[in-house]
Amino acid sequence: MTVIQKIERWGDLHTTKALDIVRIGLGILIFCKGIAIVSNTQVLQEFLLEKSVFGFSGLMASVVIHIAGFVHLVGGILIAIGLLTRFSAVMQIPILLVAVFFVNVSRGFSMLNSELWLSLIVLLLLVLFWVTGSGPYSVDHAMKKRAQLQE
Repeated sequence: MTVIQKIERWGDLHTTKALDIVRIGLGILIFCKGIAIVSNTQVLQEFLLEKSVFGFSGLMASVVIHIAGFVHLVGGILIAIGLLTRFSAVMQIPILLVAVFFVNVSRGFSMLNSELWLSLIVLLLLVLFWVTGSGPYSVDHAMKKRAQLQE
């Protein structure tokens, strides 16, 4: 048994039903952030080009913003319903790392930067659900139960 399989097994055994409420809320929050990203692409593109942290061209900034929006939209729904939760969390983590360490750094690490704290909390929750998985109230759990009944 590999280390990843051991972590997945531990997470499957130690997931509580209360964490499902947190997972659903996290998925909805990420989905809403995806809507905000997709609806404000021009503003975000100007922000990326103005700060020039990554040295993006206009086209590259637009592509990155659309990819981040798409990953948030799809990943948020998948996390909320509990389908492919670990995969969805892993897909979100790089985006949140960039948000924490590059985007929010320009605004400063202070108690007043609420976007930084929200990004940090979401990042920690994504790592938690990467380890623990989706929980008992999820599509993953229902599919696993159904497969066991058919055997």
